[in-house]
Parts: sequence; structure tokens; C-alpha cells
Amino acid sequence: MINVIAAASAVVAASGAEGEEMPSVLAVPIDELIIGIIAFLIVFGGLAKLALPKIKQTLEERTDAIEGGIERAAKAEAEAKNLAEEYRAQLAQAREEASAIRTQAQADRSAIIEEARAEARTAAQQVTAQAEAQLAADRSQATSALTRQIGELSVTLAGKVVGQSLDDDARVRQTVEDFIADLERQATG
Repeated sequence: MINVIAAASAVVAASGAEGEEMPSVLAVPIDELIIGIIAFLIVFGGLAKLALPKIKQTLEERTDAIEGGIERAAKAEAEAKNLAEEYRAQLAQAREEASAIRTQAQADRSAIIEEARAEARTAAQQVTAQAEAQLAADRSQATSALTRQIGELSVTLAGKVVGQSLDDDARVRQTVEDFIADLERQATG
């Protein structure tokens, strides 16, 4: 590094010793400046005519795509919100329908149970009525059989008491009926 500084001082000393004036680094020759400006304007004009419209068009397309994407995203979001609201409404409606169906099923179940109970009561009443009718018929049959047997025994007993045969059916029948009527009066009295 010391060698570089020494060499630079030697060059400055040698040039100062010759008496020539050194050109300034910041000084630009005029002819090169004019050619550079003309070349810059030609390149700038060519870029402005050829590349700038395509760059603007590409930027506009990107802007439209970005803005369109934002609009599409906003529309999609709004549509998603609408679908979510519809879904919630349908879900609420389905819950209400399920509740109504459950309530109706419970009401139907109660009605079916009550109907079955009523049918059972009716069937029980019919069975009871038939049993009572059968009992009444059996009682009537038993009563008439007992009446006949009592009548026959009475005639036989009366024949033994009286000492004569009571074969006359009309007289026997009248005697038996009178005897049964007396028995019934005593039973009710």
C-alpha cells in the first residue's frame, strides 16, 4: 500500500515538473456531450414508441386482472355468505320440521294407545255381556231343569202322601206351578 501511494506521488510530481497542465476529470468534451444527448433521445424515443405502449398495456391488464380478481373474490364472498344464510335457514327449517314430526308422532302414539284402550274396553264389555247372557241362559236353563225336577219330585211325594197316583198332567202341572209360585214368593219375601 505504501508503494501505491509513493507511485502516485511520483506521477504527480513528474507531471507538475513538466509544466503541462493536466486535463480535469470532470470536464467533458462538447462534441461527445452532444452525440451522447442525441443518442439518448433516439433510444428514449424508440423506447417510448415501441416498449412504453406494451408496458402500459401490460400494467393495465394486470390492474384489470387484480381489480377483477378482487371483485370476483368479493362476489364469491357475498355468494358464500348467501349460501351460508340459506344453509342456516334450511337447517332451522329442518329442525322445526323434525320437531313437528316428533310432536305429531307423540300425538299419534297417544291416539293409538287411547284407541287400543277403547277397543280393549269395548271388547271386554262385549265379552262381559256375552258371559252375562250365557250365565242368564244357563241360569234360566238350570232353573227350568230344577223346576221340572222339583215338580216331578213334588208329584211323586204328593202321590205318596195322598196315596193315589197323580198321572193327570193338567192337574199335576197346575199343582207344580202353584208350588213353585209359593216358593218364589217365599224367596223374594
